[in-house]
Amino acid sequence: MTEIVLVIISTALINNLVLHWPLGVDSLVATQRQQVHALGIATTCLMLIVGVLSHVLYYWLLVPLGLDSLRLFVFLPLSVLLIAPLLRVLARVFSTLSFQGLWPLLLGNAGILGLALINARDDHGVFFAAALSLGAGLGFWLVLSLFCDLRQRTLDNDVPLPFRGLPIDLIGAGLIAVAFLGFNGLIKT
Repeated sequence: MTEIVLVIISTALINNLVLHWPLGVDSLVATQRQQVHALGIATTCLMLIVGVLSHVLYYWLLVPLGLDSLRLFVFLPLSVLLIAPLLRVLARVFSTLSFQGLWPLLLGNAGILGLALINARDDHGVFFAAALSLGAGLGFWLVLSLFCDLRQRTLDNDVPLPFRGLPIDLIGAGLIAVAFLGFNGLIKT
């Protein structure tokens, strides 16, 4: 149980998919302030579902049949086909949040496919894949919230003209990544 909690914390803070691996940055930059929590919840749920299902499909179907080289052709349609039903369910459960317009952000999020490939690379079991997926989703949500707050602060401040827009967003993302480097000594193996 302790190992599962450490995997969740480690994936969310230390090996963050957005900051450590540059996956999911496109969704990070394209998100608007009112969609932060809706996108965070949707991405976390989609990462959890796709991460577990891709692990199960890979190790219980593709590897025994000798079709492990087709993992990308199985994981990509799996992640795409789950987006619309997930958004409908989340819109019913969280009726106060707006999940409209999130389909392209979830479709273009490379972190979801990257997580499925990472789960296929390392066979530590289904619970490890679920913990890794949950930690990746929570880490994405955390970085998304921090980045949106940082973006709001830069809009209110006087930023030099050449740095307005995307350049200051990328500088802010780099500073958040440097701040997350401080978590490297948090978990010792």
